[in-house]
Amino acid sequence: QVQLVESGGGLVQAGGSPRLSCAASGRTFSSYHMAWFRQAPGKEREFIAALRWSGGSTYYADSVKGRFTISVDNAKNTLYLQMNGLKAEDTAVYYCAARAAYTTVVTTTAIRYDYWGQGTQVTVSS
Repeated sequence: QVQLVESGGGLVQAGGSPRLSCAASGRTFSSYHMAWFRQAPGKEREFIAALRWSGGSTYYADSVKGRFTISVDNAKNTLYLQMNGLKAEDTAVYYCAARAAYTTVVTTTAIRYDYWGQGTQVTVSS
């Protein structure tokens, strides 16, 4: 059973640089694609960043490119999202997601991800 547990959210000042973590368990994730999504109140879930656990390219939404960095720590079985230069519009619940995949192209579509964490709230104060 795949389990994803996010942490690291909270109240952050504009311009801050928190790091979100997603502890993954229940599988060997080497053949998985991993992603971060977010959802603000009244809005649809939005793709933020993604990668293949085994390495390769990273993918970002235009809204966060150059400010956010996605990465994995194999030894800790953990996915990270380093967020820099936070803005009020980054306020949302952030989710990590996983899907077993054997392609090099990583999907950015939420419905194609099979496993989701419970989410962690990030609130940016100005």
